[in-house]
Amino acid sequence: MARALVIGGGPAGLMAAEELAAAGCEVTLAEQMPTMGRKLLMAGKSGLNMTKAEPPDQFAAAYGAMPGALRAALEGFGAEAVQDWARDLGQEVFTGSTGRVFPVGMKASPLLRAWLSRLRQAGVELRTRWRFDGWEDGRALFDTPDGRRAVAADVTVLALGGASWSRLGSDGRWAGLLAGRVAPFRPANMGFGIDWSAHMWPHFGAPVKPVALIAGGRRVRGECVISARGLEGGGIYAVSAELRDGAPLALDLVPDLPLADLARKLSRSRGKASLANHLRKTLRLDPVRLALLQEFARPLPAAPEALSARIKALPVPLGPPHPIDEAISTAGGLRFDALDPGLMLRDRPGVFAAGEMLDWEAPTGGYLITACLATGRHAGRAAADWAKTAHRP
Repeated sequence: MARALVIGGGPAGLMAAEELAAAGCEVTLAEQMPTMGRKLLMAGKSGLNMTKAEPPDQFAAAYGAMPGALRAALEGFGAEAVQDWARDLGQEVFTGSTGRVFPVGMKASPLLRAWLSRLRQAGVELRTRWRFDGWEDGRALFDTPDGRRAVAADVTVLALGGASWSRLGSDGRWAGLLAGRVAPFRPANMGFGIDWSAHMWPHFGAPVKPVALIAGGRRVRGECVISARGLEGGGIYAVSAELRDGAPLALDLVPDLPLADLARKLSRSRGKASLANHLRKTLRLDPVRLALLQEFARPLPAAPEALSARIKALPVPLGPPHPIDEAISTAGGLRFDALDPGLMLRDRPGVFAAGEMLDWEAPTGGYLITACLATGRHAGRAAADWAKTAHRP
């Protein structure tokens, strides 16, 4: 039997280990944390969004310009395959109104328990508290509770994660072991700082909805949340890449009302009503959106056309993104030009890579987990093929 080593116990590593075991390899899975799948469990605390049920072309578009290996991985294991995989683990799924797919029980823990049980039954040896520390004489080095260990393997899959949520194991320290092949890490799917006036303090924790966010030529309908530190939530995450790269942010506070209709409404006489009450009654603006308008548009334009334009594209001056360790995920990582189509390192034959450690970026909404599973499967299968063919002694 070929000896396979998988380093990293997140979704990509678990999937790679399963593929290698299914191919008849003797598999050791090493994880630096005390338990497997910690970031997966954290993702499931508010409901495990595994994937997004939408047409394949639309699904692929969420990843932007994809390297060929990532596209091939997703074509081999996309949204439908993720749902079938979950059902095969005994976890029924449902699709929400936005197309997001969740386990019926919402949590990640039942799925992870079933998955680990299946891996053990397949003969995968699970090792925890094993921190990877590079190679020596072709063997992988680990710091373990029992001291330094050197592990020889015919094939290795690295699934070391990105550089966010270090307390869950994704600390990015591995980048120094692959120097020259790694694009700098940057936060992804994160909030942004805003220096609010005292006027906004009563609204901390409040959602902003309905609203559309406009950044870098994109317009995204999504909810965001006002926090003491700035803006957070799914809507802001959806355009976080554009904002991080310097695009300005504008909010459409009445996304369902065309500009001409808005101007017509605002042209009506308000009588003795204050402008704030006129906006509240005429446009049904809630206190949160009214507060944002006052925060960023004072003094409000008197002309209906100018005020309408401001409401439909309210400029929001942002501070820096929240720190990378607080981001849901990271951009940057192991560059695809350092890998072959099977995700093997070109300068280290027999070593493959998968998951968030690769240099790709996707929005939340199931795309992150799907791509981790897909690249883990892709790398695991390619590694098994490599181990079985001419590269074995």
